Amino acid sequence: MKRLMIVGGSVLVAGLLSSCTTMSKDECLVGAWGEKGYADGAAGYPMSRLDDHAQACAKYQVAPNPSAYGSAREDGLRTYCTFERGWIEGRAGNTYYGVCRPEEEAAFVPAYRDGLRLHEVEAAVEAAEGAWNRAEARIDNREDKLEAKQNELRGEGLTDEERERIRDRIQEVRGEIRDARRDAREARDALDRAEWDLFRVRRELSGRYPVF
Repeated sequence: MKRLMIVGGSVLVAGLLSSCTTMSKDECLVGAWGEKGYADGAAGYPMSRLDDHAQACAKYQVAPNPSAYGSAREDGLRTYCTFERGWIEGRAGNTYYGVCRPEEEAAFVPAYRDGLRLHEVEAAVEAAEGAWNRAEARIDNREDKLEAKQNELRGEGLTDEERERIRDRIQEVRGEIRDARRDAREARDALDRAEWDLFRVRRELSGRYPVF
């Protein structure tokens, strides 16, 4: 049976691997399939990665060496399928393609999931900070517009119609400021919740993994 890929709790098919060119012309012509296999194993790529390499090299009439690639990839996987690497890959938000043997997954997967959980709560804090900063910037922008319109209203030589139009715009801007302040409060609340989640996860994982 095909193994499932863990991607932030979602399940994806192996066909979602990058279809971009994976090897240059020089790499194809050199044909160092053992080196490429080891590097791919150490990076956690599945054996199907060789299909991508074959496609990249086909335009140069170069065929891969599956035996050399596969054997070296297994050596590379031994450096990948560890508790420490699981934590690192999860912390980076990288995809796990189910390449480790069951006995290796017993150490790798829990560490990967913990690292991924921390990665996700950190990303949530970053997103919430961005939303809050944008809301605060919108308040500043609208307050500047309000001041400009109020200064414009105090100008000389305006017709009654022009003054009325400026007053209407002032009311609109004041409404936009109220909306922006409401959005900022909601964004601040979301940020507080995200920061609490981060604190909780860090406290739970502290002592189990390297300093994060």
